[in-house]
Amino acid sequence: MKTSSSRRSLLAAVAVVAIGSVFGLATEAWAGYPDRPVTLIVPYQAGGSTETLARVFAKALGDQLGQPVIVKTRPGGGGAVGSTEIAASAPDGYTIMLSGSDPLTWTPLTLKVEYDVDSFTYVAQISEYQQAIVVRQDSPDTSFEDLLARSKQQAGLTYADQNAMSRAFLEYIAGKEGIEWTGIPTKGGGEMVPLLLAGKIDFAWSGGIHGRYGGQIRVLASMNAERLAASPDAPSIREKYDISMPGHMLIVGPRGLAGDVVARLNMAIEAAVKDPGYLDLLENKLLFPSKFVGSEALTEDMEATISSLRTVAQVAH
Repeated sequence: MKTSSSRRSLLAAVAVVAIGSVFGLATEAWAGYPDRPVTLIVPYQAGGSTETLARVFAKALGDQLGQPVIVKTRPGGGGAVGSTEIAASAPDGYTIMLSGSDPLTWTPLTLKVEYDVDSFTYVAQISEYQQAIVVRQDSPDTSFEDLLARSKQQAGLTYADQNAMSRAFLEYIAGKEGIEWTGIPTKGGGEMVPLLLAGKIDFAWSGGIHGRYGGQIRVLASMNAERLAASPDAPSIREKYDISMPGHMLIVGPRGLAGDVVARLNMAIEAAVKDPGYLDLLENKLLFPSKFVGSEALTEDMEATISSLRTVAQVAH
């Protein structure tokens, strides 16, 4: 994984923009961008938390950019189809992607795809997925320990996962506990929720869509590094296993995105995440936190994230 060269390139670009801004040069450089609509790729199925949020965020971002931002869903391969498309796009700022970090990091780390982590410009983080192990509200498992105990008594409990990384983390936990779970692949939260609520699976991995079903779905454990704000009594898997899933919800562009365009997008995104309609959906309905991280800090974070994922990847493979 060649992370250092891309990181240096992006940090250098950001630094140039910062210096140019002092002299008023950056404003002139991006004066013509954008002069036409921008496409926002979502690499997941419609109906899930990301696509739902993207529709509202795109309107707020378009207001800041002065051009329409058009959402385009490109599901498939756990985000790999959309990631392949953005990686192959022209680095002009007119095609960007709203995604989790897993198809950008875990996928090229563990599978053969047509891109790697160097194929992207990490523009900004706008929130954090509230990843969790969840059950129906009427499940006999009222805690994560209950689920583990039942799994040891009843082999082959079924669960829904949504991507290769969620599956690997659940298999890692099962291996540590000496239990057997049967994974059922699902195409996003929009497909997972009906399976769970209909009782066709015992539990599920959720990227956050469970927040829309508070009275019907119970959180047993956070898959993030910390406990979830809406479920503070449910432990994080890091507390028990010293691992956690990266939860970045971020905006990326193809490799080589000009530093002045990155800076223009950063300015617009930072303003867009304060939009009342976006914040209402994010914080009050999806129960996701608002979290803006600019391109330079995000690039450094992504480098560290890839390193931490190797622990689970080595066990999974």
